[in-house]
Amino acid sequence: MRKLIKKTLLVILAVLSAVQVPFIYRRYEISRLAEKIAAAETGRITRDDPIYKEYKGIIHAHTSLGGHSTGSFDELIAAANSNGLDFVLMTEHWADEYDTSALTLNGVYGKTLFVGGNEIDTADGDRFLMIPGSSYAASLRKMSTSAVIEKLHTENRLALITYPEKFNSWDSDFDGDEVFSLHTNAVKMNPFTTLFDLLWSYPKYPALMMATYFRRPDDNLAKFDQIAAKRKISLFSGTDAHSNIGFHFFGDDAGHKVVNIKLDPYAVTFQLAREHVLVEKDKPFTRENLIEAIKLGHYFIGLDVLGDTTGFSYAGRTNEKNVRPGDEIDKGAELDVISPIPGRFVIYKDGGIFNTIENTREQTFSVTEPGVYRVEVYRDDLGSPFDKMPWIISNPIYVR
Repeated sequence: MRKLIKKTLLVILAVLSAVQVPFIYRRYEISRLAEKIAAAETGRITRDDPIYKEYKGIIHAHTSLGGHSTGSFDELIAAANSNGLDFVLMTEHWADEYDTSALTLNGVYGKTLFVGGNEIDTADGDRFLMIPGSSYAASLRKMSTSAVIEKLHTENRLALITYPEKFNSWDSDFDGDEVFSLHTNAVKMNPFTTLFDLLWSYPKYPALMMATYFRRPDDNLAKFDQIAAKRKISLFSGTDAHSNIGFHFFGDDAGHKVVNIKLDPYAVTFQLAREHVLVEKDKPFTRENLIEAIKLGHYFIGLDVLGDTTGFSYAGRTNEKNVRPGDEIDKGAELDVISPIPGRFVIYKDGGIFNTIENTREQTFSVTEPGVYRVEVYRDDLGSPFDKMPWIISNPIYVR
């Protein structure tokens, strides 16, 4: 009997050891990926924009104030500052008895501008990010989507779709669409492979490990292109930061924990995907000017975990006019794309591929037909899955 037990244990041990081999190799591959990204950064080239200044930050963040999170203000501020974020749009869940948007972070803390907003629901089952937030956020769940958006717009607030895969009211006049969500992407991660990746790769390369699970949001981008063909809207990535996944041993509700392991701390999630917003250089960087730039679509999504996307430029020009993403320009214009690191440019027109340019830093192309033109940049040099997951996703330029 003892021999049988011993043999059984040895077999189990051998199987467990064999299972680790692919993940040990993945850890090696991720280390090579980190080296490639670092090497490419040394060759970055950027140009000064004479009209706009670029600010980077994230949209969609929660703290323990609105529930669903264990993150503290101190943790959030430290992570935003250490990651060099210029702004964070807070989206606390509403509460019936108090105004979470007023009680969350508002104003400049260290180097980062925080804007207090809310994540809200409507009677039609739709969910939005309301920027900035309001004391009446809880009551909006009793109103129709169209009534909610009308109310927000009369007060110069943004209505940004979150969880578009669950959204219903596509004919409504919303301002933006969360085409890529870190939370939605994380939910789709394979729990078996993720478990072993957490063991081998996460401790050294937490952000890069998570990025290897990114997949292009095909359906969300197709829906965005469909709506953008009818009217001007903007796309964005939602961080949906909660800082609430992990475990601890021995502790109390006051936050004193002997062993406390958090798998989604703000410091990691803030490295993954960011919004890069353009504000005119002659304007101060304020809450109002930031919100206006987002409303206009003057920004792009950058998966900065794969390399800093700062300095990417997508602009349209004629003899009379210069525009940026979110703007309109007449046909006959030239559109310029400039990337700080070489990549594959994929130009979309009305949702279909208009042109593809391999391994380049910049490209100029003429547009003779009206349409909605946007750009995706891919880092094929980084291998799979980043030959299929965009490094940069721009907002469109509308050619009329």
